Amino acid sequence: MAKLVILNQGMTGRTFELNVDRTTVGRVEENTFQIADSSVSSRHAEILRQGSEILVRDLNSTNGTFINGEKISEAVLQPGQVLRLGQVELKIDDGQPISAPMPAPVTPSKKTVDATMVIPRGVSLNDLEQSGGHPTGFDTNKSFAKKTNHTNRYFIIIGIVVGAIIIGLIIIAFRKV
Repeated sequence: MAKLVILNQGMTGRTFELNVDRTTVGRVEENTFQIADSSVSSRHAEILRQGSEILVRDLNSTNGTFINGEKISEAVLQPGQVLRLGQVELKIDDGQPISAPMPAPVTPSKKTVDATMVIPRGVSLNDLEQSGGHPTGFDTNKSFAKKTNHTNRYFIIIGIVVGAIIIGLIIIAFRKV
């Protein structure tokens, strides 16, 4: 039985068996095969089984339906081709084993040269000790320095003054009583 397999990272390996003649694909739950991705339209496409062929029909989606990078409105999807709905890529898995390509024969007349080169990565402990522990310019970057906020300062001063006036009025009111 043929099935759709999602290729996108985060959804890799998620599959849907095409066991009915008509499968709707889209972002909302009403679809037979729901793909919750913002690039997929609510009702993006339909997939029709017609004998041994799988026909894909775009349902006026916003981001389009593509087979092997070519935009389609309706086309037959063959095993091995990439179906893209919006930004989500899928392939048909028809259950047939995929034969690995034969490696190219090595001609004995050509010698292979091992040109392995070691590329150092990272920082050695000696480099850190010599530099004093901090990269140059580490503490001189002012783009993340604390900025003063004059509005908050004025708000606090005005709040203290108003609070003092209210307390003063309360004290005067109790003395008269």
